[in-house]
Amino acid sequence: MLRDLGCQVTEIPFIEIRKPSSLKPLDMALKNLRDYDWLILTSVNGVEGLFERMKQRKLDKSGLSHLKIAAIGPATKRAIEEQGFKVAVTPKEYIAESVVAALQRRVKGKRVLLVRAKIARDVIPRELRKAGAEVDVVEAYETVIPDASAKRVRAVLASARKPHAITFTSSSTVKNFVSLLGLQTARSAFKKNGATDAVHAASIGPVTSATLREFGLPVDIEAEQYTMRGLVEAIVAAARARSLEKT
Repeated sequence: MLRDLGCQVTEIPFIEIRKPSSLKPLDMALKNLRDYDWLILTSVNGVEGLFERMKQRKLDKSGLSHLKIAAIGPATKRAIEEQGFKVAVTPKEYIAESVVAALQRRVKGKRVLLVRAKIARDVIPRELRKAGAEVDVVEAYETVIPDASAKRVRAVLASARKPHAITFTSSSTVKNFVSLLGLQTARSAFKKNGATDAVHAASIGPVTSATLREFGLPVDIEAEQYTMRGLVEAIVAAARARSLEKT
């Protein structure tokens, strides 16, 4: 989307998606799908991991047909629909707290299967258990730090033409960015000296922004709609605003 708008984009991954070290919990959940009332999926990667494992285990997708399905946002919803299933709940805001708000009155006494990354916030299982649900959390994938990206990030930041913005699309991307560079280097990347080559931190939403602030990093741009398109729109709006300021 950014390239379509005429931006020069350098892609450097801050996370790498891998299979979890053990798929036994997921396999057990798939074996007992009839026991669940709800399925919650919080990312496209989770959707892909779930259905890929079902394919590997030669399990019929119809085993999910009795479940009510909740998706954290539109991209996850589309991925589920592409598998032939309807999504019962997609919250207005695409964060864990909104998933809880949408479900907490509907899950009392129900069994819920949450398929997600190995490391994730515990807001959904914690709050839904408080609401009276029995929640099983299983891992469909894990995110790790791509070590090869450190050299590339340092080269970009040391170049004569620094990026106008660095995008962060999850808390994991923030944490791994800091791990790749070290905290002091990460902070210095965003120092504003009034120069035209100042680098701005662009966040996909409030959870990611909160993680940036935890590390003492700025939130120069934040998407109003917590999607990739929303992030692009926020970057465009910020660029236009800065252009107007200069005129």
